Amino acid sequence: MNEMIKKQLNHRTIRFFKDKQVAPEQLNTILEVINQTASSNALQAFSIIRVTDQEKRSKLAEITKQAYITKVPELFIFVIDNYRNATIAKAKGYQGESYRSMDFFFQGAADSYLAAQNATNAIEALGMGAVYFGSILNDAQAVVNLFNLPELTFPILGLGFGYPDDEPQLKPRMNLKLKLGENEYPQRDDIVVDLAAYDQKMQEYYDTRDKNRRVDSFTNQVVAKYQSAPKLRTELLRVVQRQGYQLNLE
Repeated sequence: MNEMIKKQLNHRTIRFFKDKQVAPEQLNTILEVINQTASSNALQAFSIIRVTDQEKRSKLAEITKQAYITKVPELFIFVIDNYRNATIAKAKGYQGESYRSMDFFFQGAADSYLAAQNATNAIEALGMGAVYFGSILNDAQAVVNLFNLPELTFPILGLGFGYPDDEPQLKPRMNLKLKLGENEYPQRDDIVVDLAAYDQKMQEYYDTRDKNRRVDSFTNQVVAKYQSAPKLRTELLRVVQRQGYQLNLE
């Protein structure tokens, strides 16, 4: 089997890292891979913030509720960025405001996520490991303020990486047939019953955040996540709107 495919099939989140810095040439390689990522309409509507300031990392730890964000050797924040292209368009005489549309917001989101995944592929190919921080959205406005983000930008995802200091279990995934449909959505008559075997597997998995604790069943996790959604996450669209995007909900 191809070595890259092997690494992708063995992907696991790393939360504990060795006290070893990422070499500049490796960091540059990862950044070049990010820069070559596929992009919607080739507009490259994302930016990256490399976070080296410990005070900012400490603030992110408060926002994400994940203290180890202060210790990851490298930390990137991926930002939806239509500010740069809007600035270009206005400098070239464009007088419209279509860059404020949710269409361009979602294009920037897609570009950001693709870039983050491409970065992870490169990180793992170089013998390192990574962890995503979707929890920066716990308080998106605070992250906007922390990094002085201009209008038409939005912080969408964090990525920490370095050399692994642990080897967690491979986290089980649900059966692919529950996700894959041919020519139509793969509707299931009783999804909870179909997930019974997967629920059992998940209860045998140890949480990478607490190695002495097994996780709950997948179906129970789904309910728990919906019941405990952080309050400020319910206001994400307000932050998007404050950043200059037009929701056009009416």
